[in-house]
Amino acid sequence: MSFRLGYACINQTLNTKKKKERVTTNRSMIKRTFLEKGLPYASELIEKNSEDLLKILKWNEEHGITLYRMSSDITPWASEYQFEDLPGFDKILSNFQKAGDYAKAHGHRLSFHPGAFCCLASSNEKVVRNAVTDLNIHGKIMDMLNQPRNHNAKINIHVGGAYGDPTSAIARFCRNFDRLSEATKTRLTLENDDKKNMYSVKMLYDGAFKVTGIPIVFDYHHHKFCTGGMSEHEALSMAASTWGNVVPTCHYSESRSLEKNIKCNPTAHSDYVYNKINDYGYNLDIVLEAKAKELAIFKYRELHGCENKLIKVA
Repeated sequence: MSFRLGYACINQTLNTKKKKERVTTNRSMIKRTFLEKGLPYASELIEKNSEDLLKILKWNEEHGITLYRMSSDITPWASEYQFEDLPGFDKILSNFQKAGDYAKAHGHRLSFHPGAFCCLASSNEKVVRNAVTDLNIHGKIMDMLNQPRNHNAKINIHVGGAYGDPTSAIARFCRNFDRLSEATKTRLTLENDDKKNMYSVKMLYDGAFKVTGIPIVFDYHHHKFCTGGMSEHEALSMAASTWGNVVPTCHYSESRSLEKNIKCNPTAHSDYVYNKINDYGYNLDIVLEAKAKELAIFKYRELHGCENKLIKVA
């Protein structure tokens, strides 16, 4: 069949320009700076980040890349204020709307992947409250981007922990899922883990999808370390079956230890990917989680003779 390749967060080409010309959505600050400079400075950073989001999407379009994971750093310290209280909110909203409308007009698919601290499975109520707050911020940003309230605009996370009792933990996850806003619930997806004592595709399917209907993002690299007794083909097929009419999203990376021939954690991601990706006959959207970002897409096209944004598999 065929698949699109995308990348995550930082555009290496645009980010390495001279400081004044640098294009990035990762402008942030430490908490001390936020406490000293407050909402005006936060607003200034977000305004610049939201302006540069459109620049990145236009660059992506020029280079045949229509799948892009946005950085959660685009709105630094957003849990500490309401967007509407920012002095530059009107401009920020306008910037987000322009970027989102551009993405829709050109067939780009945008997503988020909040960090590991978003743990809805935690038994600690404070951790869960913080996770709900953070995830709902991502849902609100997707709304400001005029993105659909469905899994085309996914907000992807992990269950977040097994705590020695994965059955109880995933049940807590499902209960806490109901605490999310509609803007978040309608977009949330779950990803399989890379540790044997965590969540395989099969565990996510039985413990979360059957209860909540949350689609599963299949991570090829993670599956090697947490198979759940399934082959790669079987696990991908199961994950793909959870997406309904939406094109399934997958993650792909390779081991840094093999790429560099060095001793390191085998789950660490490589700079580039070299093997031909097997889509097993599915139409997929695949985010490359290689450290070289968009450069890894160019390398893949070069290695496998792919010129177009839609890579067809014989």
